[in-house]
Amino acid sequence: MRAFFSLAVLCAALQAGAAPEHVSLNTGAGRLQGIRDLPEGKPPFTCALIIAGSGPTDRDGNQPGLRNDSLKQLGEGLARRGVCALRYDKRGVGGSAAAGIPEVELSLDVLVEDAAMWLRWLRRNSRVQRVAVIGHSEGALIALLAAKLEGVEALVTISAAGRPVDAVIRDQLRTAPEALRLRSDAILRELSAGRKVEDVPDDLKMLFRPSVQPYLQSWMKYDPAAEIAALEPVVPVLVLHGTADIQVPVEDAQRLAAARPGARLRLIPEMNHVLKRALSLEEQRAAYTDPAIPIEPRAVDALVEFLLKP
Repeated sequence: MRAFFSLAVLCAALQAGAAPEHVSLNTGAGRLQGIRDLPEGKPPFTCALIIAGSGPTDRDGNQPGLRNDSLKQLGEGLARRGVCALRYDKRGVGGSAAAGIPEVELSLDVLVEDAAMWLRWLRRNSRVQRVAVIGHSEGALIALLAAKLEGVEALVTISAAGRPVDAVIRDQLRTAPEALRLRSDAILRELSAGRKVEDVPDDLKMLFRPSVQPYLQSWMKYDPAAEIAALEPVVPVLVLHGTADIQVPVEDAQRLAAARPGARLRLIPEMNHVLKRALSLEEQRAAYTDPAIPIEPRAVDALVEFLLKP
């Protein structure tokens, strides 16, 4: 009986959505690779560009050593419910590795322009009727800025910070030893003033190595709450967040929603940063590293309801 049930589920899943489509984008400075998860049925579709979070995160939501398939599951889940989803490897990551540039030359603005080019690509596609953008974690700020450049019919932030990145870093280091916190604060002040810091303690090099400092400085220029407030008033906004997110507190989602009159705030109980149910520490760890754990169906429900009935 169990084997029959598994086979039935597999067949239903295969019949629920069309085959994914491999797509690429010539940026003029390297080609970016992506996947478009297509719904069954006749186009044109509402299509959402999904933008991954910080670090070397790929189209599926994975990093080296941290495979959870959260964004893959999200794109496929949307497609099964009638929403086209485009997921892509960021510059220098996965299939877009050849488009990488030296870390010292990378800025948030480069990633914003890449996202804006994908939005333009979607606009030119005859199978797309409405264009939306979904940003996860740091990708939410990229989504906001790209939407201001290109315009979209809907915007969703997921697990997004509502404060500038230097405030987020200070919060994440609040339990670190005092000497480390004080040194981190000093480095952040220097970077905020536009100065580079060469003498970085070993314990902080992952965050503040000299080659990544230009990127941090470009990121620190933006306050997500101010950016969401400045988005065109006609653009519907959904702020989606999990109450079990241990990376970004719920207060950040509330700050984003409060800055945007009319924004819909949806808090998913027991959902963590990578969109999976996690309450205990063991469940949190497994959510980041086990792709077999499904994302929260309530998150997909909320997205579909918002994107198809704005």
